[in-house]
Amino acid sequence: MGDQTLRVLTCGDVQGKFNDLFNRVRTIQKKSGQFDLLLCVGDFFGKTEESEAEWQEYKTGAKKAPIHTCVLGAASQATVKYFPSADGCELAENITYLGRRGVFTGASGLQIAYVSGREALQEPAPAHCFTPKDLLALVAPLVNNSKFRGVDILLTSQWPRGVWHSYFYSFEPDNCCGTASVANLADKLKPRYHFAAVEGAHYERLPYRNHMVLQENAQHVSRFIALASVSNPAKKKYLYAFNIVPMKSMEPSELVKQPQDVTENPYRRSGKEKLQRGKTGLDPAEEEEPAAQFFFDLSRGGRGGGRGGGRGQGRKRPSDEGDLSPLSPAQPTGPCWFCLASPQVEKHLVISIGTHCYLALAKGGLTPFHVLVLPIGHYQSVVELASEVVEEMDKYKAALHKFYKSRGERCISFERNYRSQHLQLQVVPVPLDKCATEDIKEAFMVQAGEQQMELMEIPEHTDLKQIAPPGTPYFYVELDTGEKLYYRIQKHFPLQFGREVLASEALLNIPARADWKECKQTREEEEQCSATLRDAFKPFDFALED
Repeated sequence: MGDQTLRVLTCGDVQGKFNDLFNRVRTIQKKSGQFDLLLCVGDFFGKTEESEAEWQEYKTGAKKAPIHTCVLGAASQATVKYFPSADGCELAENITYLGRRGVFTGASGLQIAYVSGREALQEPAPAHCFTPKDLLALVAPLVNNSKFRGVDILLTSQWPRGVWHSYFYSFEPDNCCGTASVANLADKLKPRYHFAAVEGAHYERLPYRNHMVLQENAQHVSRFIALASVSNPAKKKYLYAFNIVPMKSMEPSELVKQPQDVTENPYRRSGKEKLQRGKTGLDPAEEEEPAAQFFFDLSRGGRGGGRGGGRGQGRKRPSDEGDLSPLSPAQPTGPCWFCLASPQVEKHLVISIGTHCYLALAKGGLTPFHVLVLPIGHYQSVVELASEVVEEMDKYKAALHKFYKSRGERCISFERNYRSQHLQLQVVPVPLDKCATEDIKEAFMVQAGEQQMELMEIPEHTDLKQIAPPGTPYFYVELDTGEKLYYRIQKHFPLQFGREVLASEALLNIPARADWKECKQTREEEEQCSATLRDAFKPFDFALED
């Protein structure tokens, strides 16, 4: 690392757990060496008597933060009392409140833009909120400078609305979060790193471009990272460590290097792709737009509106005219054993039928309750599914998760998009007392390594479509914790790999059942197993509610 390289830690909502945070930082520094700065986004202070008592120790000097710590202002009315000034100040030794909004430039030249609190659309705003005027006051002096290229770091408590979007699809988190104004702020300030919190989630988006390829000069990429709260029960990531050389100290050619996994800018839309953001006050010429958010234009007689409209319906590569109209499921090129309308389907294996998907007993399953979740229409892989199909597939996965949990089992699913004509999401129950999720994850990693395949972990809340465009052969695993493993298939791939891992001695210890062909049952046995599973699953089957 060069002399100008800074080592930075960023943290999500501390919520008054100061001892937990700083003890963790001490451990990290003991193991990895000193860091230059700790940045905290979200709510730094807590709302309990315990957190108040902890803070008094730091405020009086009885305890001291082990690193220079910069924090954002209140993200809730209950913690406003801890911030004596809107302009920023020292709260305790080594702990600095940056202020309501502004730009902090360190001695190294590192430029950090920040906005405290949550969005308010009207003046006067509560003390824990920012307004369009705040954002305009932050943006104008920067972007009006002809030499402005972007900022090194942007700190906001709230997420930018639409950061989860990518070019060919629209993925919506479980809870629609973030604000359009923060999205516009990020678009204009072009941060190399943008951190946010307050949603209780950890999400690292793939880096995105700040220029239009072949239309604009190359610019640096931006990375968005959302962090969970300190010591959260789910053990989601709340600290992020990175090295950064200030932009002003970098050679332009080095700054604009594009990583292999770079995507298009999620905030920029043109024509039919435009993300409707609503008025933000960042641009005086901005027209009033509806607050609703849509990705595809579904007005040409397509299915649309409501919940589905925001996530995209069909998936088709845009033509030169920018047509992103819905696409129906492809037609199979020959007989398909899994299209529900096909005469080849073994209907006695069907457990449940929804509107867009159905559930079937796996033929030659690893366990008696090993099932397949399949689209009713002909789709080859998850990444090609229309949004309403994805939504129902997720409902089936959630129902199976509850069903298996009621039986003392965890839910593991995998998909092989290679030498397969119709999407088959394999869902296998694994007894809770046989192996932990960490063991399952390790087994997949180890066996992949033994076959010279590198399984990569996909960050939580990252959609598979971000890294696997339609047509990409891949293998994908989802663990019961929500962790996801992905391998892009290069040339050859063992067709029974998913089963082999789960059947191995390290996990289910049924290696003889690794190949489904060796586990075939008679028609009568299959009918009996299907009936047993159908009855057991009934209390969890949402398709029966209609």
